[in-house]
Amino acid sequence: MIENPPEQTPQNAVEVLGFTATVPVEIVLAAGLRPLDLNNALIGGPDPAGAVRAAEEAGFPRNSCAWIKGIYSTIKRMGIRRVVGVTQGDCSNTEALLEILADDGVTAVPFAYPADRDPAKLRDALAAFAVELGTDLGAAEVRRRELLDLRRDLVRLDELVVAGKRRGADYFSLALSASDFGGDPKAYRRRLADTLDHGAQPRDDALRLAYLGVPPAFTDLLDRLADFGTEIVFAEIPRQFAMPGEPADLIEQYLAYTYPYGMAFRLSDTRPELRRRRIDGVIHYVQSFCFRHIED
Repeated sequence: MIENPPEQTPQNAVEVLGFTATVPVEIVLAAGLRPLDLNNALIGGPDPAGAVRAAEEAGFPRNSCAWIKGIYSTIKRMGIRRVVGVTQGDCSNTEALLEILADDGVTAVPFAYPADRDPAKLRDALAAFAVELGTDLGAAEVRRRELLDLRRDLVRLDELVVAGKRRGADYFSLALSASDFGGDPKAYRRRLADTLDHGAQPRDDALRLAYLGVPPAFTDLLDRLADFGTEIVFAEIPRQFAMPGEPADLIEQYLAYTYPYGMAFRLSDTRPELRRRRIDGVIHYVQSFCFRHIED
Protein backbone atom coordinates (compact mmCIF):
# COMPACT_ATOMS: atom_id res chain seq x y z
CA MET A 1 0.00 0.00 0.00
CA ILE A 2 0.98 3.65 -0.34
CA GLU A 3 2.86 4.65 2.81
CA ASN A 4 2.97 8.36 1.96
CA PRO A 5 0.19 9.08 -0.56
CA PRO A 6 0.74 12.15 -2.73
CA GLU A 7 -1.08 15.24 -1.59
CA GLN A 8 -2.88 17.28 -4.26
CA THR A 9 -1.15 20.63 -3.88
CA PRO A 10 -0.30 23.43 -6.31
CA GLN A 11 3.31 22.25 -6.22
CA ASN A 12 2.43 18.90 -7.80
CA ALA A 13 3.46 19.06 -11.46
CA VAL A 14 1.25 16.10 -12.39
CA GLU A 15 -2.47 15.94 -11.71
CA VAL A 16 -3.51 13.18 -9.33
CA LEU A 17 -6.40 11.04 -10.53
CA GLY A 18 -8.11 9.22 -7.69
CA PHE A 19 -10.13 6.04 -8.21
CA THR A 20 -12.39 4.03 -5.93
CA ALA A 21 -11.34 0.58 -7.20
CA THR A 22 -8.92 -0.87 -9.74
CA VAL A 23 -9.18 0.74 -13.18
CA PRO A 24 -6.79 0.23 -16.10
CA VAL A 25 -3.78 2.03 -14.64
CA GLU A 26 -2.09 1.87 -18.04
CA ILE A 27 -4.66 4.32 -19.41
CA VAL A 28 -4.14 6.68 -16.47
CA LEU A 29 -0.37 6.66 -16.99
CA ALA A 30 -0.74 7.09 -20.75
CA ALA A 31 -2.80 10.22 -20.06
CA GLY A 32 0.11 11.70 -18.10
CA LEU A 33 -1.78 11.53 -14.78
CA ARG A 34 -0.60 10.23 -11.43
CA PRO A 35 -2.76 7.26 -10.41
CA LEU A 36 -3.99 7.09 -6.82
CA ASP A 37 -5.96 4.15 -5.51
CA LEU A 38 -8.03 5.88 -2.86
CA ASN A 39 -8.27 2.68 -0.82
CA ASN A 40 -4.49 2.68 -0.45
CA ALA A 41 -4.49 6.39 0.34
CA LEU A 42 -7.07 5.82 3.06
CA ILE A 43 -5.18 2.97 4.75
CA GLY A 44 -1.84 4.76 4.30
CA GLY A 45 -3.24 8.01 5.64
CA PRO A 46 -2.82 9.47 9.13
CA ASP A 47 -6.08 8.19 10.67
CA PRO A 48 -8.21 5.69 8.68
CA ALA A 49 -10.74 5.22 11.48
CA GLY A 50 -10.99 8.98 11.91
CA ALA A 51 -11.69 9.33 8.18
CA VAL A 52 -14.68 7.02 8.54
CA ARG A 53 -15.98 9.00 11.52
CA ALA A 54 -15.53 12.29 9.65
CA ALA A 55 -17.74 11.04 6.82
CA GLU A 56 -20.41 10.01 9.32
CA GLU A 57 -20.25 13.48 10.85
CA ALA A 58 -20.75 14.88 7.34
CA GLY A 59 -23.94 12.85 6.99
CA PHE A 60 -23.03 9.37 5.74
CA PRO A 61 -25.08 6.64 7.49
CA ARG A 62 -23.31 4.67 10.20
CA ASN A 63 -24.47 1.40 8.61
CA SER A 64 -23.01 2.19 5.17
CA CYS A 65 -19.75 0.94 3.66
CA ALA A 66 -16.70 1.90 5.71
CA TRP A 67 -14.54 2.03 2.59
CA ILE A 68 -16.89 4.48 0.86
CA LYS A 69 -16.94 6.73 3.93
CA GLY A 70 -13.18 6.61 4.34
CA ILE A 71 -12.61 7.29 0.65
CA TYR A 72 -14.89 10.32 0.78
CA SER A 73 -12.94 11.84 3.68
CA THR A 74 -9.63 11.01 1.98
CA ILE A 75 -10.70 12.85 -1.16
CA LYS A 76 -11.62 15.90 0.91
CA ARG A 77 -8.41 15.74 2.98
CA MET A 78 -6.14 15.48 -0.05
CA GLY A 79 -8.02 17.97 -2.22
CA ILE A 80 -8.45 15.52 -5.12
CA ARG A 81 -10.32 17.29 -7.91
CA ARG A 82 -11.05 14.36 -10.27
CA VAL A 83 -12.18 10.89 -9.19
CA VAL A 84 -13.04 7.76 -11.14
CA GLY A 85 -15.76 5.64 -9.55
CA VAL A 86 -16.12 1.98 -10.58
CA THR A 87 -19.91 1.72 -10.86
CA GLN A 88 -20.09 -1.86 -12.17
CA GLY A 89 -17.87 -4.56 -10.71
CA ASP A 90 -17.23 -3.13 -7.25
CA CYS A 91 -19.09 -1.53 -4.33
CA SER A 92 -22.80 -0.95 -4.90
CA ASN A 93 -22.54 2.39 -3.04
CA THR A 94 -20.18 3.98 -5.56
CA GLU A 95 -22.84 5.68 -7.67
CA ALA A 96 -24.16 7.52 -4.62
CA LEU A 97 -20.61 8.53 -3.70
CA LEU A 98 -20.08 10.01 -7.17
CA GLU A 99 -23.28 12.03 -6.79
CA ILE A 100 -22.06 13.47 -3.48
CA LEU A 101 -18.64 14.25 -4.94
CA ALA A 102 -20.15 16.00 -7.95
CA ASP A 103 -22.29 18.08 -5.60
CA ASP A 104 -19.06 19.01 -3.78
CA GLY A 105 -17.49 20.23 -7.01
CA VAL A 106 -15.31 17.20 -7.70
CA THR A 107 -15.22 15.94 -11.28
CA ALA A 108 -16.76 12.46 -11.00
CA VAL A 109 -15.96 9.99 -13.80
CA PRO A 110 -17.89 6.68 -13.87
CA PHE A 111 -16.24 3.51 -15.17
CA ALA A 112 -18.01 0.17 -15.56
CA TYR A 113 -16.71 -3.31 -16.30
CA PRO A 114 -19.25 -5.21 -18.44
CA ALA A 115 -21.00 -7.75 -16.23
CA ASP A 116 -21.05 -10.38 -19.00
CA ARG A 117 -17.28 -10.08 -19.75
CA ASP A 118 -18.04 -9.35 -23.39
CA PRO A 119 -14.71 -8.41 -25.09
CA ALA A 120 -16.31 -5.87 -27.44
CA LYS A 121 -18.10 -4.14 -24.56
CA LEU A 122 -14.90 -4.04 -22.53
CA ARG A 123 -12.99 -2.58 -25.47
CA ASP A 124 -15.64 0.11 -25.83
CA ALA A 125 -15.49 0.88 -22.10
CA LEU A 126 -11.69 1.15 -22.12
CA ALA A 127 -11.70 3.28 -25.28
CA ALA A 128 -14.27 5.67 -23.81
CA PHE A 129 -12.29 5.86 -20.57
CA ALA A 130 -9.13 6.70 -22.54
CA VAL A 131 -10.91 9.47 -24.44
CA GLU A 132 -12.27 10.86 -21.16
CA LEU A 133 -8.71 11.11 -19.84
CA GLY A 134 -7.26 12.50 -23.07
CA THR A 135 -5.42 9.49 -24.50
CA ASP A 136 -6.12 6.34 -26.54
CA LEU A 137 -5.74 2.58 -26.30
CA GLY A 138 -2.61 2.57 -28.45
CA ALA A 139 -0.74 4.75 -25.97
CA ALA A 140 -2.12 2.66 -23.10
CA GLU A 141 -0.84 -0.53 -24.72
CA VAL A 142 2.65 0.98 -24.82
CA ARG A 143 2.45 1.62 -21.09
CA ARG A 144 1.11 -1.90 -20.49
CA ARG A 145 4.19 -3.39 -22.13
CA GLU A 146 6.44 -1.16 -20.03
CA LEU A 147 4.83 -2.60 -16.87
CA LEU A 148 5.07 -6.26 -17.90
CA ASP A 149 8.40 -6.85 -16.17
CA LEU A 150 6.97 -5.48 -12.92
CA ARG A 151 4.00 -7.81 -13.16
CA ARG A 152 6.28 -10.77 -13.93
CA ASP A 153 8.39 -9.96 -10.88
CA LEU A 154 5.24 -9.93 -8.76
CA VAL A 155 4.50 -13.44 -10.03
CA ARG A 156 8.05 -14.44 -9.04
CA LEU A 157 7.53 -13.06 -5.55
CA ASP A 158 4.19 -14.85 -5.24
CA GLU A 159 5.84 -18.15 -6.14
CA LEU A 160 8.53 -17.53 -3.51
CA VAL A 161 5.71 -17.16 -0.98
CA VAL A 162 4.19 -20.44 -2.15
CA ALA A 163 7.60 -22.11 -1.77
CA GLY A 164 7.99 -20.75 1.78
CA LYS A 165 10.89 -18.45 0.90
CA ARG A 166 9.24 -15.03 1.39
CA ARG A 167 6.67 -13.59 3.79
CA GLY A 168 3.11 -13.50 2.56
CA ALA A 169 2.63 -10.09 4.18
CA ASP A 170 5.32 -8.55 1.95
CA TYR A 171 3.68 -9.90 -1.19
CA PHE A 172 0.24 -8.83 0.04
CA SER A 173 1.38 -5.22 0.46
CA LEU A 174 3.22 -5.03 -2.85
CA ALA A 175 0.42 -6.69 -4.80
CA LEU A 176 -2.12 -4.28 -3.34
CA SER A 177 0.02 -1.39 -4.52
CA ALA A 178 -0.02 -2.76 -8.06
CA SER A 179 -3.40 -1.07 -8.49
CA ASP A 180 -1.56 2.25 -8.83
CA PHE A 181 2.13 1.33 -8.35
CA GLY A 182 2.25 3.84 -5.54
CA GLY A 183 1.84 6.61 -8.10
CA ASP A 184 5.48 6.06 -9.11
CA PRO A 185 6.36 2.85 -11.03
CA LYS A 186 10.11 3.56 -10.78
CA ALA A 187 10.07 3.75 -6.98
CA TYR A 188 7.79 0.72 -6.87
CA ARG A 189 10.28 -1.21 -8.99
CA ARG A 190 13.03 -0.55 -6.44
CA ARG A 191 10.85 -1.67 -3.53
CA LEU A 192 9.86 -4.87 -5.34
CA ALA A 193 13.46 -5.68 -6.31
CA ASP A 194 14.58 -5.24 -2.71
CA THR A 195 11.89 -7.63 -1.46
CA LEU A 196 12.80 -10.21 -4.10
CA ASP A 197 16.47 -10.04 -3.17
CA HIS A 198 16.38 -9.50 0.59
CA GLY A 199 12.85 -10.16 1.83
CA ALA A 200 12.18 -12.02 5.08
CA GLN A 201 11.40 -15.73 5.21
CA PRO A 202 8.44 -17.20 7.14
CA ARG A 203 8.54 -19.89 9.80
CA ASP A 204 8.99 -23.41 8.42
CA ASP A 205 6.04 -24.72 10.44
CA ALA A 206 3.60 -21.91 9.62
CA LEU A 207 -0.03 -22.82 8.95
CA ARG A 208 -0.79 -22.09 5.28
CA LEU A 209 -3.84 -19.86 4.91
CA ALA A 210 -5.70 -18.31 1.99
CA TYR A 211 -7.19 -14.82 2.21
CA LEU A 212 -10.26 -14.41 0.00
CA GLY A 213 -12.24 -11.23 -0.50
CA VAL A 214 -11.46 -7.55 -0.40
CA PRO A 215 -8.39 -6.28 1.48
CA PRO A 216 -9.02 -5.51 5.15
CA ALA A 217 -10.04 -2.04 6.28
CA PHE A 218 -7.34 -2.14 8.97
CA THR A 219 -3.58 -2.39 8.75
CA ASP A 220 -2.22 -5.14 11.00
CA LEU A 221 -4.18 -8.29 10.16
CA LEU A 222 -1.32 -10.18 8.50
CA ASP A 223 1.12 -9.28 11.26
CA ARG A 224 -1.30 -10.51 13.92
CA LEU A 225 -1.90 -13.72 11.98
CA ALA A 226 1.86 -14.27 11.82
CA ASP A 227 1.98 -13.92 15.61
CA PHE A 228 -0.27 -17.00 15.73
CA GLY A 229 2.07 -18.98 13.48
CA THR A 230 0.29 -18.58 10.14
CA GLU A 231 1.23 -17.33 6.68
CA ILE A 232 -1.03 -16.06 3.91
CA VAL A 233 0.17 -18.04 0.89
CA PHE A 234 -2.78 -17.10 -1.31
CA ALA A 235 -4.03 -13.51 -1.41
CA GLU A 236 -6.94 -13.58 -3.86
CA ILE A 237 -7.65 -9.93 -4.65
CA PRO A 238 -4.10 -8.54 -4.23
CA ARG A 239 -2.95 -11.24 -6.67
CA GLN A 240 -5.59 -10.04 -9.11
CA PHE A 241 -4.32 -6.47 -8.76
CA ALA A 242 -0.92 -7.81 -9.86
CA MET A 243 -2.50 -9.14 -13.09
CA PRO A 244 -0.71 -12.51 -13.35
CA GLY A 245 -0.48 -14.33 -16.67
CA GLU A 246 0.66 -13.32 -20.13
CA PRO A 247 -2.28 -11.57 -21.84
CA ALA A 248 -1.93 -10.54 -25.46
CA ASP A 249 -3.20 -7.00 -24.96
CA LEU A 250 -5.00 -4.62 -22.63
CA ILE A 251 -8.43 -6.10 -23.40
CA GLU A 252 -7.33 -9.65 -22.60
CA GLN A 253 -5.61 -8.48 -19.42
CA TYR A 254 -8.77 -6.89 -18.00
CA LEU A 255 -10.98 -9.76 -19.14
CA ALA A 256 -8.79 -12.08 -17.05
CA TYR A 257 -9.05 -9.79 -13.99
CA THR A 258 -11.57 -11.77 -11.93
CA TYR A 259 -12.72 -9.30 -9.27
CA PRO A 260 -15.34 -7.30 -11.25
CA TYR A 261 -17.07 -10.28 -12.85
CA GLY A 262 -18.89 -12.12 -10.10
CA MET A 263 -18.31 -14.98 -7.70
CA ALA A 264 -18.50 -17.86 -10.21
CA PHE A 265 -15.67 -16.44 -12.32
CA ARG A 266 -13.62 -15.67 -9.22
CA LEU A 267 -14.00 -19.25 -8.01
CA SER A 268 -12.83 -20.61 -11.36
CA ASP A 269 -9.44 -19.09 -10.52
CA THR A 270 -9.54 -19.56 -6.75
CA ARG A 271 -10.33 -23.27 -6.50
CA PRO A 272 -7.29 -24.50 -8.50
CA GLU A 273 -5.00 -22.13 -6.57
CA LEU A 274 -6.23 -23.43 -3.20
CA ARG A 275 -5.22 -26.94 -4.25
CA ARG A 276 -1.92 -25.93 -5.83
CA ARG A 277 -0.83 -23.92 -2.80
CA ARG A 278 -1.69 -26.70 -0.29
CA ILE A 279 -3.95 -24.47 1.78
CA ASP A 280 -4.76 -25.51 5.36
CA GLY A 281 -7.56 -23.00 5.89
CA VAL A 282 -9.43 -20.06 4.33
CA ILE A 283 -10.26 -16.58 5.61
CA HIS A 284 -13.07 -14.85 3.72
CA TYR A 285 -13.08 -11.18 4.69
CA VAL A 286 -16.33 -9.26 4.26
CA GLN A 287 -17.03 -6.10 6.24
CA SER A 288 -20.28 -5.44 8.06
CA PHE A 289 -23.19 -4.21 5.92
CA CYS A 290 -21.45 -5.17 2.65
CA PHE A 291 -23.59 -6.76 -0.08
CA ARG A 292 -20.83 -9.35 -0.57
CA HIS A 293 -22.15 -11.23 2.47
CA ILE A 294 -24.66 -12.69 0.02
CA GLU A 295 -21.77 -14.42 -1.80
CA ASP A 296 -21.00 -16.54 1.28
